[in-house]
Amino acid sequence: MLSRAAAALTPLFGRLTVTSELRLRLPAGTIFVANHDSLADPAVVLAALRGLGVEPVVMATAGLWRVPLLGRTLAREGHIPVRRRSAHAALALDAAAEALAGGRHVLLYGEGGLPDRLDAAPGPPQAFRTGLARLAHASGALVVPVGHAGARRISSGSTPKQLAGALTAPLRRPRCHVHVGAPLRLPREVGTGTAAARHAVAAAWRTAVRAVGERGVDERGVGERRAEQRAA
Repeated sequence: MLSRAAAALTPLFGRLTVTSELRLRLPAGTIFVANHDSLADPAVVLAALRGLGVEPVVMATAGLWRVPLLGRTLAREGHIPVRRRSAHAALALDAAAEALAGGRHVLLYGEGGLPDRLDAAPGPPQAFRTGLARLAHASGALVVPVGHAGARRISSGSTPKQLAGALTAPLRRPRCHVHVGAPLRLPREVGTGTAAARHAVAAAWRTAVRAVGERGVDERGVGERRAEQRAA
């Protein structure tokens, strides 16, 4: 249901295109890891994956489970709440391992949160947390890197700007692109595996940035970025 809703709603807010390096049918229980830079990007990514025949369970912040109706839907469909910065955070990895063992694909965000930038330009993935590498090692699952760009044109910045962006997006319909990279096996060592996953997602992100015709923030000068944030 969540993937279907994302696929139905995303075209109303933006123009989504998708490219993929997947060549063979993925085995059951594969991990998808995406960059995370907007409240809108989960819908964009889920819509893109559904177009490729993939409907994963999602690891997401536990606060969403407190939202009426949405919380019940997430729980019913087996999505996984992550209680960040708490003693229960590790339980999410256990739940994800169970989902993978049961043959379900899992989508997670290696950064574990959103960037604090206020500009709307796409930015490269921030440092990844180690949960992805530990999950991949424990489950033996393949990891598929997913990079996207354009969702920040739907929603980004301060709360008023995010609301304004979401309200005007159906008129503007900004370009969004999702690139699904080739599957990989992460190295067994957690630090090396974490770095390899971030590198692969960053490469997919750069492909997506080129597809939407934007310049990512890592391609611009630091002074330019700071000036944009002061202006915002």
